[in-house]
Amino acid sequence: MTIALLPALGRPLLTVLSGGLPVPSGGDGPLSASVLPLGRPVPPVFGRTADVVNMHPDPNALPGGQVLQNLMNGLDSWALALALIGLVIGAAAWALGSHGQNYQQSFVGRRAVLISGLAALLIGAGPGLVSFFFTTGSGVH
Repeated sequence: MTIALLPALGRPLLTVLSGGLPVPSGGDGPLSASVLPLGRPVPPVFGRTADVVNMHPDPNALPGGQVLQNLMNGLDSWALALALIGLVIGAAAWALGSHGQNYQQSFVGRRAVLISGLAALLIGAGPGLVSFFFTTGSGVH
């Protein structure tokens, strides 16, 4: 099926094969651009580039994937341990500051407890947040 004709020569510019991909007349390879009704090529950004590029994360696809997974697990463990230490120290400072009528020490302890709790929350929710945003981003076409 002929898509467009060269105005001056009257020859076909592009031909659509059975797969729906335009090829130059007389050529044998697919083009990355589709054709507008007026016969002008569309830039590849507006073409079918979303269908061409796919991403399927697989930690075993490259060497060292298991090592990277073990490293992330170890870092999560250390981060949670540090958050727990910060929470205990902050709670102790908060209690001592409140008992000794020291507003500054009480405030610093309260802040340490809140920051340590939020850090633990983010450490625990991190993989779920990354997966959520990856899944959401994968749905964009």
